[in-house]
Amino acid sequence: QLVKAPSQFDVLVMPNLYGDIVSDLCAGLVGGLGVTPSLNVGDGGIALAEAVHGTAPDIAGKDLANPTALLLSSVMLLRHMELGTHADKIEKALLGTIAEGKYLTGDLGGKSTTRDFTNAVCSKI
Repeated sequence: QLVKAPSQFDVLVMPNLYGDIVSDLCAGLVGGLGVTPSLNVGDGGIALAEAVHGTAPDIAGKDLANPTALLLSSVMLLRHMELGTHADKIEKALLGTIAEGKYLTGDLGGKSTTRDFTNAVCSKI
């Protein structure tokens, strides 16, 4: 049901192990692990933002990683901290860069490096 009709779910609550499996599954619905953000909020509002994909050790240090998931996780954290104006600027620049299609990393069908993609986003802020 989650893959066939994901819009029927607003929130999924489960233990961490199952959450990890389900978040990886759902990443495929939105373009892959490179674009999937994560924000974990605990008791008292303590929050941890991270990219769903983790550290990607196979491409570490090669300037190949797509920073979208990490940037969107930061956007989620900024909104959680009630810094929506800052979040909106980053999100608009990020989505604009992707829509433009000029600086896309390999997982999005492009040939740009992490640095090129990030510079393109920064230039739009």
